[in-house]
Order: sequence, then structure tokens, then C-alpha cells
Amino acid sequence: MADAGAGPNTRTTCPYCGVGCGVLATPLADGSVAIAGDPDHPANRGKLCSKGTALGATLGMEGRLTHPSIHGQRASWDVALDLVATRFSETIAEHGPDSVALYVSGQLLTEDYYVANKLMKGFIGTANIDTNSRLCMASSVAAHRRAFGSDTVPALYDDLDEADLVVLVGSNFAWCHPVLFQRLLAARERRGTQIIVIDPRRTMTAEAADLHLALEPDSDAALFLGLLRHLEAEGLADAAYLDAHVAGAEAALAEARALPVARLASLTGLPEEQIRAFYEAFARTPRTLTIFSQGVNQSVRGTDKANAIINCHLYTGRIGKPGASPFSITGQPNAMGGREVGGLATMLAAHMNIEDEAARGRVQRFWQAPTMATKPGLKAVDLFDAVLDGRIKALWIMATNPADSLPEAGRIDAALAACPFVVVSDILTETDTTRHTHVLLPALGWGEKDGTVTNSERRISRQRGFLPPPGEARADWWALAEVAKRMGFAGFDYPDAAAIFREHAALSAFENGGARDFDIGGMADIDTRAFDAMTPFLWPKPASGPEGGRFFAEGGFYTPDRKARMVAVALPPEAKPRDAEHTLWLNTGRIRDQWHTMTRTGRAPALLGQFGEPFAEIHPDDAAAAGLAPADLVRVRSHHGEAVVRAMVTPRQRRGSIFVPIHWTDRFASEARIDRLVDRMTDPVSGQPGLKRTPARIERYAARWFGFAVTARRPEPPPGTYWAIAPVEGGWRIEMAGETPLADLQPMAERLFGLTEDAAEWVALHDREAGRARLAAFRGDRLAGALFLGPEPVGLSRSFLSDALAGPQPAGQRFRILAGRGGADMPDRGAIVCACFQIGVNQILTAIREGKASVEAIGDALKAGTNCGSCRHDIRRMLDDNRLEKAG
Repeated sequence: MADAGAGPNTRTTCPYCGVGCGVLATPLADGSVAIAGDPDHPANRGKLCSKGTALGATLGMEGRLTHPSIHGQRASWDVALDLVATRFSETIAEHGPDSVALYVSGQLLTEDYYVANKLMKGFIGTANIDTNSRLCMASSVAAHRRAFGSDTVPALYDDLDEADLVVLVGSNFAWCHPVLFQRLLAARERRGTQIIVIDPRRTMTAEAADLHLALEPDSDAALFLGLLRHLEAEGLADAAYLDAHVAGAEAALAEARALPVARLASLTGLPEEQIRAFYEAFARTPRTLTIFSQGVNQSVRGTDKANAIINCHLYTGRIGKPGASPFSITGQPNAMGGREVGGLATMLAAHMNIEDEAARGRVQRFWQAPTMATKPGLKAVDLFDAVLDGRIKALWIMATNPADSLPEAGRIDAALAACPFVVVSDILTETDTTRHTHVLLPALGWGEKDGTVTNSERRISRQRGFLPPPGEARADWWALAEVAKRMGFAGFDYPDAAAIFREHAALSAFENGGARDFDIGGMADIDTRAFDAMTPFLWPKPASGPEGGRFFAEGGFYTPDRKARMVAVALPPEAKPRDAEHTLWLNTGRIRDQWHTMTRTGRAPALLGQFGEPFAEIHPDDAAAAGLAPADLVRVRSHHGEAVVRAMVTPRQRRGSIFVPIHWTDRFASEARIDRLVDRMTDPVSGQPGLKRTPARIERYAARWFGFAVTARRPEPPPGTYWAIAPVEGGWRIEMAGETPLADLQPMAERLFGLTEDAAEWVALHDREAGRARLAAFRGDRLAGALFLGPEPVGLSRSFLSDALAGPQPAGQRFRILAGRGGADMPDRGAIVCACFQIGVNQILTAIREGKASVEAIGDALKAGTNCGSCRHDIRRMLDDNRLEKAG
């Protein structure tokens, strides 16, 4: 077992989703870092998903920001920080504190978040600090506060092991929280747990479900209103719990009584028998765990959806008990830590309410602050509206990429371009946001920074540095504290992250006495050595009294009367009509192997093997109506913009809707920033935008030619074309297409490969009449690049060509490269199914044809599915398809 902190192994925490997996990181002599799951971390027990497994491949120096710059020119930290402090101070003096803002991120550590929140709310005196977590779980926060009086998650991961029924609502658990999903499947093997999935798409999670409700987008609230009505009709109220611990039941029931099953079928698009099956399963199963995520939150009715779910659990008393609770699973590694310190514009520190005058006074006394924000600040979408219209004149963005991630992203570009002063703290020199900056500050990344994060079950863990800071990069909390001191504020002399954590812990306990849920006062006296060795723990952790555990089984809510509120969720209005031109709903979200805007995962070749370019899932009927065939390019349009992506025609997509991933940016594709198309409409309570339901239309991209290339250097795509690039071992791959004919192949190849004609040895094949060409360039025995063009999508072995960049190529291999296939002795792996072991679809199909008839048998033969397990359902589907083919 490795010692905590630095050493041969460093115990740290994964920087991706809200599961909060423990990681063992081991720097090696060759400069690489070995990654393994931490078997002693309670969140993952040694398991990692494909993204976590590939963390070592994301740690290179390519593109890293290593020094401050001002207007693109290198500057010292002193000069840059002086300028930031001066411009913020001058802007506040002339226009008031609400003329400045911070936009931060769930990628920050809690200590970074704490200092940012303290500076803005307690010293500058504005609550204009919001976070990309507004896009993730703000509706759950609002729902918790309405129901519980506090933003409290009542459940634990252990409930996955103890539930008899798990309902997954708006959550592709298999891909977005893979480690927990595998834990759920293991529980089903042991105890027969029933799984019901509520999602418009037939995702990999839905493939594993006992019942899949493919409901109409945004009709979840109606479905759970109907469930509440059913629970009342079946006499399943926990009368004692309601009487002692809950208020508002009658008003909530009055809304639900208006929904007979026949009306629900119309609203949700579900067969009545499916609705009844779900209701009966919930009704008969006391140990029911309802897990909800972005499909609930990212809606203009997200808060009501979450409260409709919570109402059913309060009504039956199924909350805070083993295997029974509503459970909001967060999407980011430290969204919970940000909530704890008040990182949202609508919250105060330590889970206190900014609207509460007594709480504002308490925090001001603790901080000895000169002022205090007196009202909620601008939420993310509204904040950038204020940047665009000039109300906010100085903006500091930290650890996030709003030019890609916010809805109607073209407005964000315009806002940043118009803002008089933009500061960005990041680890990369070039993102779609950094191109708008006046001051660029180099931050520490994962593996370098030091502090804490909190996962979805309220478990606080350490992130530890195991690599030296690159160049002049510094911690975000340090940059914030230095600006605060330069603005003349006291109270920011922190020697290290441990000192900030101590202050954060002390504030959580200050004048608390059990009145607030968040209390880690038991850690307020932790010294730096103990902080370095700190092991993961659940909050609450007060100086005295019960620690950790579930909330609310015996009541004890954080409202004035200590009772929960069943919120009267109104019957949702009929779905807004799609207009005659935009007849589809655009849904957006994550895929298995990518994270946010690919600034980290886009560096790992293993994570781009399954999907190497942006795509749209389209139902076959919708594809046929648009004249689309599988693998065509498709132009997706909304009222706000357009994108060009690859068509993935699949019956798993609900008819009338399309799904496009959020990840691709201008760094990786020509026109794939999908949030440029998404409506900016927000939930009226939480301010969270509805990213799952935008009117859209599709049409075929009328390509005159298609191309594929591999190149040893990052390619420079031809202008005015479709393109999508992805890293491979030893170089890059690029897919291309164009709507106008190509004039000459050689100049395109030279541009892509970064070579002149006389700088390499070239071999080529041309069929001008058919419009096909193949060309490769060699420098010595190394492939510098290979380009393939044709009038239709180019069929060849992409894995063979990508692999050819990684090593020397003997002369006899050159014509294989030009042919685009390795031959019988070098079979094509096909698209990657198992990212952990780089096992492709063709390898799995071969194993099936050779008689491997189970997922376990294929795992024994190829290792596929034996690490994180995320691909096991892909493999099972291939086995099922093979059986159907044989039966047919």
C-alpha cells in the first residue's frame, strides 16, 4: 500500500465526473505517469473508467500555458497581477461593484473556489460570481433548497448496494458515471436489483434496464406527478413521516390529481402499460433509489422536475434510508465543493443563504470583511448577457471554456469580444475562450495542484500534486489572493492550501450548533502535515456529534420549522411546438470517452478511438426524410447557428429528436460547436439553461469529395471544408469533405503534412476520371503523411494507417500504406469498442465468429470489458446481433 501524499505512488482524485474516484499516480523515469485506481478509496474501490485510466496520456506539455501574457505578449506575474487589480479597482470605482464578475468552474479545487467567493462577495461586495456548474446541477440545488431548506444530498453510494429498485432519470449512467454503474450491475448480480431507465434515447444505460421509458423530451415532471397520484390512490403515504416531518403535501397532491394515466400517455408519449409498470414497481418497492442527472437538470423546468421526484420520496418516507432516497448525481469533480463554499451566484458560503440577512452578517463577521453582497448575483446566462450589453466591464474566467459550453455560444463570442477587460486563467494557451483575452494567466493543472474536492455523496478527498509546476504556472487561489492584496484587502495571506481549508472548515462551524447541514468544524484545526495525509471523509464532520451518514430518515430538515416541503409542481404546459421549418428536437450531452470541451481528453489517442469525429444520432425515419444515408455528413441548423457532423443513423434515437455530443470545438472540428445552436432559455428558479430541447432541422451536406489523412504533425486543414481531427500515437488523423471540387491534390497534401514537395519522398496513385487519389510522403523510413480522396466516404483501415505513424516503415510496406490496408497479417481493428485496451469492433466480431459466446469469454480472449466495464453492453449487443443474424 502506498503512503498518502508524495512518494512512489501519490494518492489523488480523478479530475473528471462527480464520482470522485481515488487514483494512484506514479511518475516514471521516462517522464510518463503510471495511473491506477486506488483500492482503498471508498468511491471506486480501485476501479477507473476509460477516461481515468488514460489520465497519464493527458499530462504532456504540448500547448501548455507557462507564463502570463498581456495582449499576447509575455509579462511577469507582478505586471500582470498589478494590471488585473488596477483594472478591477478602477472599474468598481467608476461603475460600482456589480460591473465586475468572475466566471469559475467545477474543475477548481475547493480552496480556489473559497478564495474567489470570499473576494467577490465579502470584499468587492458583489455576488456576480457564477460557475459552469450552473449548467450542470443548479436545478438540483434549487430543488433541494425548496424541499429541504438546504442544498443537502441525502443519499450515499452504499445505497446502490442496498436498493431493490433503482430508477435512473435523465442519466446515461453507463457512460457518464461508469464506475458507479458497474457497482449497480454488480449489486443486481448479487441481489436482483431492478433497474428502470427514464430517457428519450436508448442509451447504453437503457440497454441494461429491466424497463426503459423512452418518454417525450421534457415530460419527466408530468410522469412523476402521475406517480404521486398513483401513490396516493394506492394508499402508500407514510402518514407518520408526513405528519412529523413534511409540510405542503395537500397542495402537491392537488396538482397531481389532475393527471389520469390516459392524459399522461399523451403528455409523455409512453404506452399506458409502460407507465403502469413503472408506477407499480415504485409502489411495491420500499427500497427505491431514484438517481437523476442532466436530463432532469438541463431543462427549462429542471427545478420542478427534481421537486416532482423528491415529492414522491417524501410522500412515502423513502429518504435517507438504506437503499431509499432521491439522489442527484453531479457531473463535475468539484461541483459539490463549489456549492459548499458558495461558488454559485445564488448562494453564500458554507451552505448559507445569501437572501438571509443574519447569514450575511455572520459571514461578514467571520471574514472581517468591509462589505457583503446583499442580493444574489447574475446567473451564468444572465451574466454573459450583462457582459454583452456592457453592464459588466471586467470579467475573470477560471478553468472553463464558456465560448463553447454556454448556449447560443455565438453570443458568448460577441460578449467576450466586446468586453473592455477579460482575464482568463487556464492551463492551455489556445482555447476558443483564450482567443478573447486581454490578460492570460497560467494555472496549475491536475497532477500539479493541491487541495480538496467533494464528490456526489458528500465525500471530501484530496487532490495532490505529483508533478512540478510547468514554467511559471501558479495555483488559482494564489493568483486570486495576490489580486485581492493588490486591491488593498486584508485577510488573504494564505501560505498554502491547508490554511484555506482550515478557514473554510472553521466558517462551516461558526455559529452553527446544528442549525446548518454543512459542518466540517472537526477539521478546523488540521495542520499542514495532517492535511497532506488526510484520507477521504464524508461530511458532516463537526467538532462533536454524529459524522457522515445519510440525511433526513428521522426528519431534521433545515427549514424554520424543521419540516420538508412537498412543492406543488404545476402541470407542465403542452410542449412548445416545433415550427414548420425546425421539426426536430436537438438534444445534447456527453459520450463515454470524452470530457467537456476536450482540452484534456482530446490529448489522449485512446479516448478518440470510438468516436474520432463529431456525430448526430438520427432515427432512420428522420434520416430517410432528410435523404440521409448512414455515415453521410449532415448539417444541423437551429434559429441560432449550424453545425456539420457525421450522421449516425440508429433506431436507439427517438423519432423526432436528434442527439449531438457537446465536446467538439474549433480546435478539433470545422463546425461542431453544438452549443452555438442551443437555445439560451433557462429555468425560472435555478437559471439553468435547457440544453436538451432546441428546435432544429437537418439536411444532407452535399459533399463533392471526401478525404482521410494521417500526418506526423498537427494538420492545417484546407479552408472552406468540413474537417475533424484527432490525435493518434505518433501524429494525427483527419476526416475531410468539401462542397466544391478540388483543384490540385499536391498543395493540399503539403499543407496537411507541413512539407514542401522536395522535403520528402512521395508516392501517389491517381484515377482522375473516377475522382480518386492516394498519396503518401516519407522521410527516411518514417511516414510523414498519407492522404486519400474520393467521391464518397473513403473506405480503408484507419487503425492500420494511424498505427503506421508510430514506427519505421520498411520500403515493402509503402504500397500497403497506399492501399490503405495492412493485409491478412495486419487485420483492421475497426472502430475502438474497448478504450482501456484498444480493442476494435472487428477483433470482437472475429472472436464471436470463433465461438466466443459471452461477454466473459470475449474478455478472457481479448481483455475487452475487463477494466472499467463501460464497453460490456456494446459487446453484449454485438453478441445479440450475431444470434439474431444466425436465427434469421
